[in-house]
Amino acid sequence: MTASRPVRAPAVPPLLEVDDLHVEFRTARGVVRAVNGLSYTLHSGQTLALLGESGSGKSVAAQAVMGLLPFPPARITRGAVRLHGQDLLKLTDAEHRRVRGTRIAMVFQDALSALNPVLTVGAQLAEMFRVHRGAGRKEARARAVELMDRVRIPAAARRVNDYPHQFSGGMRQRVMIAMALALDPEVVIADEPTTALDVTVQAQIMRLLHDLQQETGTGLVLITHDLGVVASVADRITVMYAGRAVEESDADRLYAVPAHPYTRGLLASVPRVDRPGRRLVPVPGSPPDLARLPAGCAFHPRCGAARARCAQERPVLGPVGGREADGSRRSACHFTDELLQGGWGA
Repeated sequence: MTASRPVRAPAVPPLLEVDDLHVEFRTARGVVRAVNGLSYTLHSGQTLALLGESGSGKSVAAQAVMGLLPFPPARITRGAVRLHGQDLLKLTDAEHRRVRGTRIAMVFQDALSALNPVLTVGAQLAEMFRVHRGAGRKEARARAVELMDRVRIPAAARRVNDYPHQFSGGMRQRVMIAMALALDPEVVIADEPTTALDVTVQAQIMRLLHDLQQETGTGLVLITHDLGVVASVADRITVMYAGRAVEESDADRLYAVPAHPYTRGLLASVPRVDRPGRRLVPVPGSPPDLARLPAGCAFHPRCGAARARCAQERPVLGPVGGREADGSRRSACHFTDELLQGGWGA
C-alpha cells in the first residue's frame, strides 16, 4: 500500500456525471445487458477508477460516454451522460464529433490498432490541429513535436516522421496519450492504458498521466482490471460487476477495508507488498453470462458467504452504515455491515 493521499474536495457541480446508464446489445442469443444502471460523477482534477474483471461493462460504458458504440447492435435504453450539465446522449452525431477530442478524449488500450499504420505519428497528431484548430501544415507539425516532447518521447523532432510500428509499446502508448491531450480536453478516459506493458513501463505511463493531469486539471476516468495500477493514483474507485457498480469508495478505505465481498475477493487474489507471505485466494467461478444474469445478486453464485436472500433479492447500491456512514462509501450487498465488522472471516 502507498501512503494515504488527500482526497480532493470536489467542485460543484461535477465535471462529468453518468446517471443510471443502461446499454444493451441485441444478439442471436438474446439481449445482452452490458451496462445495467451505472452512475458515477467526476470532478476537475480528480481520478476515478472503474475497476472490475473483463466483461463487467467498463469499456462499454466508456464507449457510451464517448459516443463510439455501434448502433445497432448496441442500444442505450436509459440514462444520461452530462458534461458540465449538457447531456451528450442527446447530441446529434455531428455535435458529438465536435465534443469528442476537444472536450472529452479517450486513450485506447491497444495503441497499435488505434493508430493508422500507413501514416507517421506526426501526421496523425498534426491532423488534430488542422481539423479542429484550422492550423496550417507547418504550425500543425510544430505542435505535434511539442506534444511528443510533452509526453517525454526522446528525440521528438526526429521521431515525428516515424511510423507506429517503429515505436515500442510504451512509446506508442505515449503517442496515444499525446493525441488524447492534443486539444486540451476537460475529461480523459483511459481504457486499460497499461495493457501488455511490463511493470516498469506501466509505472512510467501512470506517472505520466498523473503529471499531465496535475498540469492541466483534467478529470481522468481510469478503466482497469489491475488493482495495482490504481492503488497509487485513484482518488475514488467504482467497482463494477455484471454491468453494475457494486462498491464506491475513496481509494484508501477501499484497499484497507473493502465493503463488498467481490471487492474483497479481488484484493485477496493479487499480491500486496503490505501483506507479505499471505496466500493468494482467487475468486471462484467465472463472471456471469450477461444475456442470462442470475436472479438476485449477480455475484451470489461465486460468493462464499451467499445466503438465501442473495439468490432472491437484488441488493441496491446504498450508503455503508455504522462508523462509515458519512455518505462517501456505497455498497450493493445485503450484509455489508456484517462484512465490515469481520463476521465473514476478514
